[in-house]
Amino acid sequence: MRPLVIAVVGGKKSGKTTTIEILTKELVRRGYRIAVVKHIPEPNFTFDKEGKDTWRFAQAGAKTVIGASAEEIATIEKVHAQDVSLEAILRRCGGNDIAFLEGFRHIVARDRDVIKIAVLKSAEDFSEAVKIFRPILAFTGPHSPEKQNHEIPYVDLFGNPEKLVDLVEMAVKKRAAT
Repeated sequence: MRPLVIAVVGGKKSGKTTTIEILTKELVRRGYRIAVVKHIPEPNFTFDKEGKDTWRFAQAGAKTVIGASAEEIATIEKVHAQDVSLEAILRRCGGNDIAFLEGFRHIVARDRDVIKIAVLKSAEDFSEAVKIFRPILAFTGPHSPEKQNHEIPYVDLFGNPEKLVDLVEMAVKKRAAT
């Protein structure tokens, strides 16, 4: 079964990684299996290191290279990112209860199957989030939209991280009940 997919969206340096890190740590402590998918938009980025054996195999033409060490298995698939759907990426997250997405904002913006947590740095981020993203589970981040009188809760991630974790856990349980 596909995990519950939650996209953590926001601008650069807004706190998306920290949000996922805090959620992951507490949800794992509560017994959930977590996958995290990070969109890396930098052109020519590679996980592989030039000159390493795995890099050399890919340079020789291998489309899939798997490196297995004592504590990790890494699969490197040589693809054109625009040819890979979000569903294909999420299939790699099977066996997990929750898959957090960092980035992918344009792909997930109005996808109702992907819950969003919007990390806000400013009032402009709030305005943009309520226009672009559906559905939003919660707001967090350095900017609190308290004055906007919005029905979506704001959670102070550093003052009350359990509240955001509880909201995610409720979403998992709601999905399991359907």
